[in-house]
Amino acid sequence: MRGCSSVSEAEKAPSPALSRTLSRLRARVFPSPTPVDSPAPLAGEGRGERARRRQQDLTKWAITTPPFVFLTAFFLLPFLLVVAASFRYPGEFGGLAPLLPLLGAPGKDVGLTLETYRFFFGDLTYAEIFIRSFLVAGLTTLICILLAYPVALLIARSPKKRRDLMVLLVILPFASNLLIRVYAWIIILGPLNLLYTPYAVVIGMVYVHLPFMVLPLYTNLEKHDPALLEAAQDLGANGWTRFWRITFPLSLPGIFSGSALVFIPVLGMFAIPELLGGTGDILVGNLIKEQFLDNRDWPLGSMLSIMLTLAVLALAGLAAWAARSRRGEA
Repeated sequence: MRGCSSVSEAEKAPSPALSRTLSRLRARVFPSPTPVDSPAPLAGEGRGERARRRQQDLTKWAITTPPFVFLTAFFLLPFLLVVAASFRYPGEFGGLAPLLPLLGAPGKDVGLTLETYRFFFGDLTYAEIFIRSFLVAGLTTLICILLAYPVALLIARSPKKRRDLMVLLVILPFASNLLIRVYAWIIILGPLNLLYTPYAVVIGMVYVHLPFMVLPLYTNLEKHDPALLEAAQDLGANGWTRFWRITFPLSLPGIFSGSALVFIPVLGMFAIPELLGGTGDILVGNLIKEQFLDNRDWPLGSMLSIMLTLAVLALAGLAAWAARSRRGEA
């Protein structure tokens, strides 16, 4: 029996020719890795990778250079000019005084000064105007949120064939001039005895900036997945609970975007308070406009612009810090 088993195993063993054939087939199907001593493919891959990276760098520079040049020329440089103007003396006939001493008046100091900043921090009237401006901007933003949210929600949940028409109705007031719309409100508010009051200023601000709150909210609400509301309804949540637990938290990015688009422009608006408000309703925008155009005190106007920018940046930083803190607690 032992001999029979050895004979059968010998018969099953492949011949040398068959072994060589199987080895060649195995080498073709499963090729061995490239030897280390053949550097040609690696060198080719290195050149291709360098060319690809160089092309990516050129593409990146071609895309980012025009916006960088535009922002530098039309935002950074003007801001630096405003900063420099805030440390100058006003000219005798308006504008800015020469930076170097005038010929014939060597003792007159017309160089750099901190007079405008001392004047600002030494008078509480400017602080009152800034506080009033921020209150008007905050109230306008809050009213815009309360009015824009139902409108944006209605547009987002309407059939697609009606959405374009509703969005067109929202942006239709932009087809006319701002002053024409403000003068229309003068005609409306005059018989109601609301003209030249703080109420008229807030009404005009809300009317002008309401589309800037509707559009970001609509863009956000349109992307919500209806399956989330359906799942909450299947779990027993009523409409109010579904709104506060699902719709409202998901729409917070749209609310923040719309608030920024409303709050910041309201601070710089001067046409509406000047046409609809009284003498006691002057805001920061009116004050800056008066310094540049009426009083021609460019250093004071530049300083007020810088202080307004710093106040907005501080408020934005505070809001970002609060959002990060709440996200960390969650």
